[in-house]
Amino acid sequence: MADEKPKVSNEISEGTGEFDARFVLWRKFCAENNVAVETLPSDLIGESKDKWDKMKNEKLHKPVEKP
Repeated sequence: MADEKPKVSNEISEGTGEFDARFVLWRKFCAENNVAVETLPSDLIGESKDKWDKMKNEKLHKPVEKP
């Protein structure tokens, strides 16, 4: 079973913190799209992948405003 991926812990690490924007966004995406939170974004295919990419680009990749 070489194709099986190791289980990924769904714990909040000290390095990312509970309110890391990516963590919160992923949780929201999973809840809205009936995706298990244990799923990795790289495992998504088709419409789910497109939705994730769109949500990520809209929410995480905002341009930095110059003063």
